[in-house]
Amino acid sequence: MRRKTFGWLLTALLGLALALGNAVSPGDVKAAPAFAKGADISWVPGMEAQGYKWKDKNGVQRDIIDILKQDYQINSVRIRVFVNPSSDYGNGYLNKERAADLAQRAKNAGMSVMLTLHYSDSWADPGKQTKPAAWQNYTFEQLMDAVWNWTRDVMTTMQSRGVTPDWVQIGNETNNGMLWDDGKASVNMRNYAWLVNTGNNAVKSISSSTKTIVHLSNGYDNSLFVWNIGGLISNGATFDIIGMSLYPSASDWQTKVNQTISNANDLISRYGKSIMISEIGMDYNQPSAAKSFISDIKTKVRNLSGGKGLGVFYWEPEATPGYNGGYNKGAWQSDMKPTIALEGFLN
Repeated sequence: MRRKTFGWLLTALLGLALALGNAVSPGDVKAAPAFAKGADISWVPGMEAQGYKWKDKNGVQRDIIDILKQDYQINSVRIRVFVNPSSDYGNGYLNKERAADLAQRAKNAGMSVMLTLHYSDSWADPGKQTKPAAWQNYTFEQLMDAVWNWTRDVMTTMQSRGVTPDWVQIGNETNNGMLWDDGKASVNMRNYAWLVNTGNNAVKSISSSTKTIVHLSNGYDNSLFVWNIGGLISNGATFDIIGMSLYPSASDWQTKVNQTISNANDLISRYGKSIMISEIGMDYNQPSAAKSFISDIKTKVRNLSGGKGLGVFYWEPEATPGYNGGYNKGAWQSDMKPTIALEGFLN
């Protein structure tokens, strides 16, 4: 839908009205798992389009979603969505339609779905939060309108495939905000908060039961999280869950996990919000360490204070060594058989 641009207050009020009047009720949505053991599988459609076919540990070729679920107890998937992506398999491709098709496959396999909304045409991360090309010249109020409309569009596209996501990230690794420069947190925390509010309200207007996430990288960095999350909350931002990334090495993962858990407990104490580990990964050629890392962080997140630990997602485990110009933190080998890393999710 399009609205006349009356600014952030109209966005908030309209979001609340729609949430109360038209949203999917909680009873219409299958409950999220008590603890999400997840995988970001966003590269799968592009890899399949290039002819990749995965094998299980016995060398039997099977659907990658089936392998993840049946062999490693993965019960949830994470899927990114770009605004107007290129056809590049590794750095674009995932428009709302392809993302919805992938979500439908996961739902049909009995899995829960997290969406990661990159408010960009390609990667949004701590080093870049580039506006979509079509939004470049918008005023800030027009930008909030665009966030509102596109977020609702993604949600309704998902529902057209029978999928209501359990979780939606409002942005990806927004360490310094989103939609730069308007929403750069170090320049204007208020704008960042209003953009998060707009995305949150848009999600809730379609599904009141879907939980929203603000996701930052470097889960061990308490000062970053207190500055960012505290700044959002002090500027009136509304969201449900704090998301974290963690990519340690084989030599420092135990220290980094402990620091991340300490940070998570501090954030729970400060803000009362639940914690989701939205991304983890480790070099494919350190599979024993990766297995131990997964097992340890899974157990410790599950035991966070107040039962506030919601789950752990491995980022793109289906990636083979060097995929997309050098990504080496997947969990499959060049022979298309998995390493032992994902066994850390078992039990």
